[in-house]
Order: sequence, then C-alpha cells, then structure tokens
Amino acid sequence: MMPEEINARTDTGRHNNGGISRMVRECRPYIWGAKLCRAYGLQGRSITVAIPYLWMLLLFMAPFLIVLKVSFSEIRIAIPPYAPLFQFIDNSYIQITLQLKNYAMLFKDALYVNSYLSSLKIASISTIITLAVGYPIAYAMARAPREWRLTLLMLVILPFWTSFLIRVYAWIAILKPEGFLNIVLIWAGIIDKPLIILHTDWAVYIGIVYSYLPFMILPLYANLEKMDFSLLEAASDLGCPPGKTFWKITFPLSMPGIIAGCFLVFIPAVGEFVIPDLLGGSSTLMIGKTLWTEFFNNRDWPLSSAVAVVLLLMLVVPIVWFQRFQARRGAVDVV
Repeated sequence: MMPEEINARTDTGRHNNGGISRMVRECRPYIWGAKLCRAYGLQGRSITVAIPYLWMLLLFMAPFLIVLKVSFSEIRIAIPPYAPLFQFIDNSYIQITLQLKNYAMLFKDALYVNSYLSSLKIASISTIITLAVGYPIAYAMARAPREWRLTLLMLVILPFWTSFLIRVYAWIAILKPEGFLNIVLIWAGIIDKPLIILHTDWAVYIGIVYSYLPFMILPLYANLEKMDFSLLEAASDLGCPPGKTFWKITFPLSMPGIIAGCFLVFIPAVGEFVIPDLLGGSSTLMIGKTLWTEFFNNRDWPLSSAVAVVLLLMLVVPIVWFQRFQARRGAVDVV
C-alpha cells in the first residue's frame, strides 16, 4: 500500500470519527447530561468514576434495600403479602414498625440453621473438588504451545453457549439408574448393578463442579500464563524435586488465581437452587431451596427476605475482611 493511500485512509477515519463525535455532542441527552454535570461541578474523571458507583447503586443497593425493608415487615394475606413498614398516623407523623421475629426465626428453627450449614458444607466441598480438577487443566493450558492456547480457551468456555438448565437436565440422563454412566460401567464389567447417584449429594457435587469449572479455570489460567516459568527451570537446575518446586514456587505464585477462582465458585454455589432441586434428593438441604419454598409455596416474603439478607451478610463479610487483610498485608510489604 502506498503512503498516499495510507494518509488518505487515516484522514477519512479521522473525518468519520469527528462526525460521530459531533453527532453525539449535538444530541439532547448529551446536552442535558453535560449541563447537569457542569451544574454539580463534575468533570470527565469524576463522571468516569461515578458511572460504576451509579451502576452498583441502581442494580445492587436499591434491590438490597427493598429486600431489607421487606425482611422487617410482617406477613399478611394481601397483595403484596406483607405489612407496610411506614404508616402515616392522622396525617401528622410517621409510624415505623420493625419486626425482628423473622430474624429470630432463622436462629430458633433448626430447618434454617441446618440449611445454612449444609449449604456451606456442599459449597466448600464442591469448591475444593473444582480446584482439584481445574488447577491441572489451567496449568496444562498455560504450558501448552501458544498457538494452541486460544483453542483450549474456547473449549473451556464452550459450555456457556448452551443453556444452563439444559446442561443440568443432561446430567439427569447421565446419572439416572438406566442412564449413560451406569450402562458404560456395567458394559465394562466394573459394576454388576446400577449405581444410585441421582438425587444424592454426590449428584449435586457433580453438577456444581461441572457447571462452575470454567469459573475456576479462567482466573487460574490468567494467573499461570503470566508466571515466569524460567523460575521452575532454575529450581530444577539447582536440584529441587518437581513436587517441591510446585509447592514452593508454582503454588504460591498462583495463589491470587486460586483465591479468585474459589470465590467465583463458592459464592454462587452457596445460594444454588437449580442444581440441588434437579439433581439432589429430598434430603439435600440448601438455603436456595429453602428460600424458594418460603417465597413461592408459603408466600412468606418477610421470612424469605430475612433468609436472603443473612445469606448475603454471610458472603459479604468474609470478602470484605479478606480485602482489608490483603490491603494491610500489602502495606506492610511496601514498608
């Protein structure tokens, strides 16, 4: 391509970009937004920082405050099925009625305590299994030739192209007594009679590990890919055994990816509803199923809202504590 053609195309691109920018600046929403920002003294950097906070305010804090308000209400046979939290008395003052019995019920009734404990147990075991399965896969992807990495990455995210519900239903066909797994095991002579896996906790573990495995592999791969593998070669040259090299070098350096992957698996697994409902049995107790029962079957919106608030606090508090611990640790390392 001649230099004149390159310059002509560059000028054309600049002209097109300028035209688009001028069209955006002339539209009314942009003009109104610019006037509002100038009125409050907001500049470009402040607006850029404010956008994520506005997103969190609208899509996280606002729904959470609504759920929190409902959790302090009292159940009623009405639409909506709970008493109002604020009432005007004689048009002169506001009466606020807070009901704490919903939260007291969570700690007095063994059903909710066992649901929380069972959810934490199932999510913890599933996270450990997912880490044990996902770490070798991520490590192999990071050590694979560079031309193969994109293909391997596509294979990891390929299940996301299929509906989550369809993938869970597929495991029903695999794990049921006359399903594919038992047919293969009987044909291979490994077992004599079908295994009862469906509608057990093991089926829930399998479903969670399969569904959330990409969330473990991706952060691990992103961390391991940036690791300097010459450190492993140096350790080998100095006579360090492969096992000791892994635990002394590779594993500590991949700790940020491990923590991120464990959070991405553990947090949604605690409140999982679809997998335990379809693959688990009647004895499989998880807080997601309990919340669904209270909300839809019993129509007890205040109690189900209290269940959701306590579940959120159980997950948010450790994350905030860990972030502050990491910040203090980083400050100590800098000093």
